Amino acid sequence: MTLWYGNTRPNAMTVSRVDPFLSSSRQAGVCLHVTSLPGAYGIGEIGATAHAFVDLLADAGFSVWQFLPLGPTAYGDSPYQSLSTFAGNELLIDLSGLVSDALLAADEIEPLRALPADTVDYGSLIPRKMRLLRLAAARFASRAGASLRDDFDEYVASHDRLWLHDYALFRILKSQHDERAWTEWAPEYVHREAHSLAAVERDQRDAIDTIKVMQFLFDRQWRALREHARRRGVTLFGDMPICIAFDSADAWANRDILRLDVDGHPDFVAGVPPDYFCVDGQLWGNPLYDWAKHARDGYAWWIERLRAAAELVDIVRVDHFRGFEAYWAVPAGSDTARNGSWQPGPGDPLFDALRSALGGLPIVAEDLGVITPAVVALRERHGIPGMHVLQFDVDIPGFQLSDVAENTVCYTGTHDNDTTLGWFRGSPNDIRSADEVRAARRAALALTGGTPETIHHDMIRTAFSSAARLAIAPLQDFLGLGSEARVNTPGTSNGNWRWRVRGTQLDESLRRCLENFAVSSERRRCRELQPVDSY
Repeated sequence: MTLWYGNTRPNAMTVSRVDPFLSSSRQAGVCLHVTSLPGAYGIGEIGATAHAFVDLLADAGFSVWQFLPLGPTAYGDSPYQSLSTFAGNELLIDLSGLVSDALLAADEIEPLRALPADTVDYGSLIPRKMRLLRLAAARFASRAGASLRDDFDEYVASHDRLWLHDYALFRILKSQHDERAWTEWAPEYVHREAHSLAAVERDQRDAIDTIKVMQFLFDRQWRALREHARRRGVTLFGDMPICIAFDSADAWANRDILRLDVDGHPDFVAGVPPDYFCVDGQLWGNPLYDWAKHARDGYAWWIERLRAAAELVDIVRVDHFRGFEAYWAVPAGSDTARNGSWQPGPGDPLFDALRSALGGLPIVAEDLGVITPAVVALRERHGIPGMHVLQFDVDIPGFQLSDVAENTVCYTGTHDNDTTLGWFRGSPNDIRSADEVRAARRAALALTGGTPETIHHDMIRTAFSSAARLAIAPLQDFLGLGSEARVNTPGTSNGNWRWRVRGTQLDESLRRCLENFAVSSERRRCRELQPVDSY
């Protein structure tokens, strides 16, 4: 299988990673965000439960695990509005692993077991888990062995200049300002006055070290998970939002690459026009890039961003790819995204610069929504795979499964869709009319040749039987879950990102279900992939 990224093979400067498609075989994957994993401490973690999920996929012959962005979240808990595009979400750190490192005691983490097992309760989780993480970080200097401390020093030296130190300062200042957005901080911090930041560095040295230790612990556990996935032949498929959050360390420390005035206020913000998900469009509110500035410095920030992503995952889904050809700019202060306008994106020069610096483009384009021939041409010129989502495709007049191209990832639905069963039945949050729901049902049954009772598996079978080299379905579809298991409803701000799978659902019957789909579609992984140091 050569779901290849870019038109040239990466050179030896490419970051060390597994080539996820060493063979010509067709591949099968599952989409499940890390927070949705089961676990004893209120949220999915990157320790034993994540390793066990990799094992489940590998034992079933699946070779790809896709998940959402891994950055630290803020208000609303959306992984697409991260406090940093480079940092990891500290809440995903496995507490049991910190017990093994002698940074916490078993009885200290036991009280967290009282948190809900089936849903993520961020309100209860965050203060209780962060207290334990800070405690572990405070003990690091005295309890960590010499080798671990050396690894920490190397981690800081590698990341401090690019993002780590600014991220630590940002988190401290945000806490000191009651978690308000950085544009509402004291002016000396808004404008990053050197003497004021130096005073914070002097007075908050321990707090800065605590944040850096937590990031190191996340990175260490994640790299252990990635190495386990490599050994089991499972490709890690990550996600990168095209925009950064306005209230983020990235925007605070790098406002010169954004369309912001000296006080941090935007003239236009990001969004999308009215679409399938929302009749008023989606008003994201993210700051827009100053693409002219990026071009002048050779897209250096983007190169570092993709390099950092490729150090953690094997493939990166770039969310809202069409924004690289043209993006929807909405005047700041607008109530909806309706009165925005299309403005030209960076186009070819960005991808040329990325390939030149990194040797290849390990990305998949999220090319859904309002896609023009120019967007398609940009993606195809750079050999970047696109996406097909069957829940959308069935609404296209005349759509046939043969329309799904080989260099494509084919889905039943994504994290932004309802589950297939919920979509087929219709739900209270559905913006479709009753007639539209009925029409989609008829089209889905005609496309799959299935039944209303088995439509979730029928859609998976159809996606997996397509020509797409990689086919993926959310775990909820394999389990036959309804709208109660939906992860996100675009255009809404409450109740999202909270679904969790129960540990009892990740059982032998699920493994057999996955294996049956992998075998029947000729997507079963026949051999474990071997890690390679470079291309």
